[in-house]
Amino acid sequence: MGKLNDLLQELGISKVKLAKYLGVSRQMVYNYLELPNLNKWPKEKKISLFKLLDIDDGDDETLENIKVNGEYLSAVSNRLNQGVKDLDHSEYLDLKGLKKEEQQLVGDITYLIKDKLVDNPAHEENYYALLYTYHLLQSIDNVPELKYLLAYMSKATGFIKPNDFKFNEDKQFMFEGIIHSAFTLYNSGGASKNKVIESHKRFVQEIEVRTEERLSRTQQLNTVRVQALRELGYDEISTDNAAEVFQKIAEIESRRA
Repeated sequence: MGKLNDLLQELGISKVKLAKYLGVSRQMVYNYLELPNLNKWPKEKKISLFKLLDIDDGDDETLENIKVNGEYLSAVSNRLNQGVKDLDHSEYLDLKGLKKEEQQLVGDITYLIKDKLVDNPAHEENYYALLYTYHLLQSIDNVPELKYLLAYMSKATGFIKPNDFKFNEDKQFMFEGIIHSAFTLYNSGGASKNKVIESHKRFVQEIEVRTEERLSRTQQLNTVRVQALRELGYDEISTDNAAEVFQKIAEIESRRA
């Protein structure tokens, strides 16, 4: 099976892409590749792999004799992409308006999300991790540090080079240095527990204050909205009166300033 792993690496076929082609989870691909030989694979998956590699048999000798040149690489890539495309068509996802690489990214993310949730022993933890990721995406335009954190994690896990900066380089550079120091302290276990407890208390308090301020602002806006509707003689905001109501809300808030 080592020959197959080497061949897949030489062809640039990721475990995610192979899993999508075979119609199985990424973990299942890892399980297949840990088997002693291809004869232990499910028959239909073995046939699909042979079709992808354009071979009749998949023993070590056959795999060793495969010559990876430009023509063979292109042919395998075309079969792989077509197989994944055919599989993707079975699950509708509107990607109109996106570039090819953006469509690929959305498709890969969607596949990984499903892989994390379907028949996964860590299903509950994965659900909350993905829920928090969803919250992160909702906030990412308002909190630039979230982008810096994602870049840091991509670098730390080896996906991109450490000196690759796609955002504000100066701020990203500073952020990554600080985060690295924090992770180093965390992993070394050298942080004072009492100091960490106090820091976490401040963290909780700051969040509670911001939440109270947000709730107060929401209540204030609701009060002003009701007042604006009352002064204009409307019962609710509609598409016809929205501009007028919002203008009245701004007027009321300016009177209170």
